[in-house]
Amino acid sequence: MTVSLTSHDPARLAVDALVVAVAQQDGAAVVLGADRLPKELRTQLTDAAVLGITGAADEVRRLPGTGLAAKVLVLTGVGAADKVTPEVLRRAAGAATRELAGTAKVGIAFPTDDVASVSAVAEGALFGAYSYTRYRASEAAAQAPVAAIQIVTAHPRDHAAIGAVARAEVVAAAVHGTRDLVNAAPNDLYPAAFAEAAKAAVKDSGAKGLKVTVLDDKALVAGGYGGLVGVGQGSVRGPRLVKVAYSPSRPKAKVALVGKGITFDSGGISIKPAAGMEAMKSDMAGAAAVLHTVVAAARLELPVAVTGWLCLAENMPSGSAQRPSDVLTIRGGKTVEVLNTDAEGRLVMADGLVAAIEEKPDVVIDIATLTGAQLVALGHRVSAVMGTDDVRAEVVAAAETSGELFWPMPLPADLRAGLKSKVADLANIGDRFGGMLTAGIFLQEFVGETPWAHLDVAGPAYNERTAHGYTPVGGTGVGVRTLLALIEGRAPAA
Repeated sequence: MTVSLTSHDPARLAVDALVVAVAQQDGAAVVLGADRLPKELRTQLTDAAVLGITGAADEVRRLPGTGLAAKVLVLTGVGAADKVTPEVLRRAAGAATRELAGTAKVGIAFPTDDVASVSAVAEGALFGAYSYTRYRASEAAAQAPVAAIQIVTAHPRDHAAIGAVARAEVVAAAVHGTRDLVNAAPNDLYPAAFAEAAKAAVKDSGAKGLKVTVLDDKALVAGGYGGLVGVGQGSVRGPRLVKVAYSPSRPKAKVALVGKGITFDSGGISIKPAAGMEAMKSDMAGAAAVLHTVVAAARLELPVAVTGWLCLAENMPSGSAQRPSDVLTIRGGKTVEVLNTDAEGRLVMADGLVAAIEEKPDVVIDIATLTGAQLVALGHRVSAVMGTDDVRAEVVAAAETSGELFWPMPLPADLRAGLKSKVADLANIGDRFGGMLTAGIFLQEFVGETPWAHLDVAGPAYNERTAHGYTPVGGTGVGVRTLLALIEGRAPAA
């Protein structure tokens, strides 16, 4: 998949399909940049309403490319004309390339007056040009994503614009890599296999300064990683802790990322209902995002040391599985009474947080598909962020910059009482209400004084509904863009 910039006349682009944006203005659909289209085609589009075109977001329509070098003209909606932001362009471009699967070459003639717009269009087009075909019996069963994208801009040789496209390609590769891991079947992606995938991702990146370290079952026991050992002991496929470290020369900051990697979550002895359990292959989305964020940081040669901790386990019921009322000792010595084995993510994350903080980073960010309560509070598309006030604000700002949706949530001190245990330092669950916040308070117990934020992406990480914008069905890759933007923001501030 390639992206290039061009200042050529859109009507003469040698592509299979030309994409233009349609906005809603004064109750009508208006083609943005229509003056660059042939007169005959402009006449055809004069009354878009007759063609059933509204300009609404996610609307994608194909028309004959009358007078164009391209055979097809694609109209993609951006919504209100006075509210066209970079993220709106990102989604519109993604919706178009997603719908154009099976098309080899695509031209995009959007309003790209500045670098931010060029970057957004490039990212969106790349995010939308994705398909997952690993388990298809033949290539004919799935249409290939768009292979080549040309973006029309008045400044195709601008160094900043060229750099923005190059960055977009790295970010898209990270998002796609995350999606691929989330979409993989759990019989193929178990903890040891995930560890091998991490090694392969590092090797294939060709980036300098990357190193992978893997702790297996025995090393985890020896190291006192009681959360990972306890959660993983019910499966014949043991847990792993994978450290992926990017160490540039003379780093200006030191960031630690911790990702939840439950490769399948049955709930353990506290087993989940059968309905919907197949989606629990996505319970490792946080670890996938961490892995590919670290790789992307290395590929971009950012002057920030980034260490990712992938907390990998399979939560299964068996004769060897942990039981409700078991007591685990997390790395560092704190004990946890397991009241519900389906609250397992926080147990493996506790080990990862302690390990990360032992290396004294400037900040630690964890990301996890942690609670069903996140879905209740914020739905399928908005993720939550909790933690130290300044770091929480930093995450929200990074999300706004990258186009992702993160909402700041509190960590009320009164909820801590619900985590009291009669026999241990902590219980792994508290009151039913405010469960997302209680999970954050549990993790807070393992970060000490280190600046920290917790990202709960339970709903947004896996799209079980219909595709929209640049978001496919299945793994979404959420969090990668926000984490990368946060790391980039740390460089000049250090």
